[in-house]
Amino acid sequence: MISEIEKKILEKMLYEHYIGGKHTSADNIPKGFPKHERGEVKKALKNLIREGYVIPKITSYGLEVSLDPRRIREIREITQEP
Repeated sequence: MISEIEKKILEKMLYEHYIGGKHTSADNIPKGFPKHERGEVKKALKNLIREGYVIPKITSYGLEVSLDPRRIREIREITQEP
């Protein structure tokens, strides 16, 4: 089951088109969320990586993340739910 925070992360990454080869630093994901939720956002991002919705890319300067292009249809269905 996808939590509300996980859903918001997926929506944010879809909106910014962080899919496949286009990625962003994992440190950028909590930006835009309330400060008291940022710890939960980091946990939710780890869960999304574990579930396979988000692809991690380890670089010399930190962790980069992007959405799995093979699961875009599924991600869009999740984010469209009321």
